[in-house]
Amino acid sequence: MNIFSRDEALTHLSLTNPIHFLALGFGSGLAAKAPGTFGTLAAIPLYLLMAPLSLSWYLALTLISVIAGFYICDKAAKDMGVHDHGAIVWDEVAGLLITMIAAPAGWVWLLVGFALFRFFDIIKPWPIRWLDAKVEGGFGIMIDDVLAGIFALACLQGLAHYLA
Repeated sequence: MNIFSRDEALTHLSLTNPIHFLALGFGSGLAAKAPGTFGTLAAIPLYLLMAPLSLSWYLALTLISVIAGFYICDKAAKDMGVHDHGAIVWDEVAGLLITMIAAPAGWVWLLVGFALFRFFDIIKPWPIRWLDAKVEGGFGIMIDDVLAGIFALACLQGLAHYLA
């Protein structure tokens, strides 16, 4: 069993290229099965590094990850010749960072945030599914995960408020 995808489109990318490395979620997007889940898992160490920061810094870095993601995902997709290839998972990284904005501390909240983000990213309720189908380029690759992150953020904050 091979844990890495053997997709021909991936031969156009290189982990030594910083844009490709980020687009592939530090290599996690190369997983043969469930690359989006592996991309979200790869975001956890980044979140843990950012979690102790002030809310202002956390928001600034998350915004930078989203804005940079428009370019990162667009460039990788163009280099591959495939729009929104499953291996491009920087959008999942940004989505989890959005989900975890002002999240309560602790592994339980991280696991709940992870599960909520994956739920919304996979199910794609309206308008996420519509945008995913209609919007092209790096913005199109990113926007469904940004919205999934916002939906998950709202649910996570609602749970935190309800359980407090």
